[in-house]
Amino acid sequence: MKELIHTLAQISAPSGYENPIRQAIQENIAGKVDHSHVDALGNLIAVKGHLEKNGLRIMLVAHMDEIGIIATHIDPNGFVRFSTIGGVKPINCVGGRVQFTNGVQGVIGIERMRSPFDIPSFEQMFIDVGVSSHKECPIKVGDVAAFDRPPIDIGHRIVSKALDDRVGVAILIKTIEQMETTPHQVHFVFSVQEEVGVRGATTASFGIDPDLGLAVDVTGTGDTPNGLRMETSLGKGPAIKIRDAGMLADPRIVDWMINTAKKAKIPYQREILEAGGTDARAIQLTRSGVPAGCLSIPCRYIHSPSEMIDLKDVENAVLLLVELIKKPINLNHA
Repeated sequence: MKELIHTLAQISAPSGYENPIRQAIQENIAGKVDHSHVDALGNLIAVKGHLEKNGLRIMLVAHMDEIGIIATHIDPNGFVRFSTIGGVKPINCVGGRVQFTNGVQGVIGIERMRSPFDIPSFEQMFIDVGVSSHKECPIKVGDVAAFDRPPIDIGHRIVSKALDDRVGVAILIKTIEQMETTPHQVHFVFSVQEEVGVRGATTASFGIDPDLGLAVDVTGTGDTPNGLRMETSLGKGPAIKIRDAGMLADPRIVDWMINTAKKAKIPYQREILEAGGTDARAIQLTRSGVPAGCLSIPCRYIHSPSEMIDLKDVENAVLLLVELIKKPINLNHA
């Protein structure tokens, strides 16, 4: 699992430019699913299991895109001005390194500030790619980049850019590998463009028309000094979402997930995220509506180049997903 997360997290694939990560996922699931395809928007949809009489069409989704930046202007000295793709925070940018999809690397610098303690705006930032003129600059307007930071291990914890949501991608891959028998037809969706408005999950869920859906994504934690007021912590198990800013989870889904975790003696946490959302919102609102929920991995420093997760939470998330989908589901008796 650790090696898989490291591999996936290092791949540069901002929203709308997911091809490199999609290829890596396809290599990892080859021969392990009944069939798969890439839809018109770029979602990778892999199907495993055959729908039995007491089975459901289940959609499990993890987004494969990451936040990034896009070049908007190159000045006469070859410095690149940029705008953001997804929820990039100015406080996390200064001195950060980025890698463009064409392989060019750069460092984010800032104009001279009135006070060294001020947080600069994006308009005051630029990317230095090591050239001295517009003509030398290997970047064009419209080129995109992601943060460039190699993963490291700190005990049971992994620190890297793009754990949101490559950790969810890894969980779905491992669930595919460990899933044996099921009465359900499970659609594993590796979605695009979640960071810019859950776009991939919106089209994928419309096409699949699932009976039930779960997103697998990261969530914030309340276990850092003077941090968020949340009860989720690293290392205490995956979190079962009850509410976030975009969705109220179906109470039957919440009960089903909690009861399954209890019976299997898998540690879990209850989650309410007051800001932020996931692909579960898109599933819930598709067509005439779908019962939907979310399994979350507690993550510190979300949308920074150094997000942190605990490997034990990831492993327990796989165990819980396998338990959830291996038996018939009756939400009315969850």
